[in-house]
Amino acid sequence: MSYIKKEFKTIKGKKIEDFLLEDISIDSKLTLNLLEKGKITDENNKRLQKNQIIKSNFIYIVIFEPITKGLKPIFDSFHFAIFDKPSGLMVHPSSHQLDIYTLLDEIKFYFGQKGSLVHRIDAETSGLVLVSKNAFSDMILKNMFEEKQYIKKYHAIVEGNIEKNLEIDTPITNDTGLIKLKMKTDLNGKESKTLINPISYNKEKNQTLVEAIPLTGRQHQIRVHLNSIGHKIIGDPIYGIDEKITDLFLKNKLSEDERLKYTKANRLLLQANYLEFEFLDVIYKFSSLQEF
Repeated sequence: MSYIKKEFKTIKGKKIEDFLLEDISIDSKLTLNLLEKGKITDENNKRLQKNQIIKSNFIYIVIFEPITKGLKPIFDSFHFAIFDKPSGLMVHPSSHQLDIYTLLDEIKFYFGQKGSLVHRIDAETSGLVLVSKNAFSDMILKNMFEEKQYIKKYHAIVEGNIEKNLEIDTPITNDTGLIKLKMKTDLNGKESKTLINPISYNKEKNQTLVEAIPLTGRQHQIRVHLNSIGHKIIGDPIYGIDEKITDLFLKNKLSEDERLKYTKANRLLLQANYLEFEFLDVIYKFSSLQEF
């Protein structure tokens, strides 16, 4: 998403919120967000505050203009849509990576400012992402996720042979090593539970395709839990390898051949494969169209 600074000729003596809403058609929610984040300034580059009266001839607003690369929703209704995100695409820009293409670009491109992520999945994870399209569905669907009133299933390919269904019930907390975003299992961590069901075993590669069902929603939960029992996910650049290698990967200093050497795949083989939920008395079921 490209952030740009736009100049607007003002109406002196008017309250900033009224000017934004009435004269340049920026809705109240976005107006408040822009003011709170200091993205509106006057001619002297001073931040404008809520309820402030405009005194300058021009104001400058830092806003983003979404771009599209052709990723379309696989389902689209009046209230919500479903995207089938590819691996490697972030759902939302981080605070230090504002000028990169993310899934949010496509959301805003198709649905405007009211389009919103209901939940997130890791950049390296492919699969289904639910998007709300108005304030009503945003409230209902986000509450549904907070209350865990849905069924979400993942597919993963892991090292080794998993022969029977497993329940991994080990707390998870932040790791204290070199990689700040890394998590770990720890008895003092937060309650975390994942169900693992084997689907098929590839004897030649010594790899198992599994279905993973997270019953809690911790960061990197499936990846952490599978690695903790000796079955790391193929292609994972964070768990089950040396942290110095992970650091190089996160800094984009590993070639594809080097990544393949350490992780055995050029992407994380984890996919949000199935999503089921009820909305306005209708049960919806979605499956990813992607293959590993």
